[in-house]
Amino acid sequence: MSKSGFAVIIGRSNVGKSTLMNTIIGSKIAITTPKPQTTRLPIQGILTREQGQIVFVDTPGILKGAKDMLSKKLLASVQDSLNDVDVVIYVVDPTRDIGDEEKSVMRTVEKVDAKKILAINKIDLEDKPFIDFYRYLSDKFDQTVEISALNGTHVRRLLEMIYEHLPEGQKYYPDHQLTNMPNKFWLAELIREKLFLRLRQELPYSAHVEVSDIEDRENGMLYIKGTIFTTNDRYKSMIIGQKGRGIKEIGQSTRKELENVMQRKVFLDLKVETDPHWMMKFE
Repeated sequence: MSKSGFAVIIGRSNVGKSTLMNTIIGSKIAITTPKPQTTRLPIQGILTREQGQIVFVDTPGILKGAKDMLSKKLLASVQDSLNDVDVVIYVVDPTRDIGDEEKSVMRTVEKVDAKKILAINKIDLEDKPFIDFYRYLSDKFDQTVEISALNGTHVRRLLEMIYEHLPEGQKYYPDHQLTNMPNKFWLAELIREKLFLRLRQELPYSAHVEVSDIEDRENGMLYIKGTIFTTNDRYKSMIIGQKGRGIKEIGQSTRKELENVMQRKVFLDLKVETDPHWMMKFE
């Protein structure tokens, strides 16, 4: 019998958790942007090899001290993800100073009853002033590995470590399935990625995307209808841009990536709406 189990990727915001999962799976499962905490919900990526199947869970980054409703729900989703897991991969960034946010994640990891792997990321960078601090923490973990999630350095060794700790068991998903995300959710996440990449720090976290319709048209084109929700008319104008240039650029960059992945024409129908209460529906 082969091995199977759940491995949760945890760390503070913007340490490379989503990049790591995408590198492992070999496909874009989670969105990645320079803006911290763009992952909203735990996202599962599935890796199936001869040794067995690993179901990875990419969690939102933890922002210490955030008091808004969305941040509280994100923190709760992280806590839920740590229940009944087999392995915890704690990803750290040796280029950033240790602060309250990192200490909060450490305390969270300490409480988890599972095998723990410390993954020191971004070893491809020359300036790593805090790497010795994380190396010193190695004794608190079952294993430690230094990786580059972006370049794939030592990621194979990380996978070997994870398989060592998994129990024997049947696969949870078919061999060729890469994620448990519904298509509408993945498409909405891709649009949200392009939104953040275009507006970066100008756009608040209070932006949300929903895909309401996916339709195969007779001419072979894939029709996708989506709505970008924000909490304020000021942000709505910012997203739409002068003479509609903003929303047009977001749509074009999303469509280009989709057509490259799907090898077919895509028509993306996007609109922007103001809904100050959308976070009340966020789960």
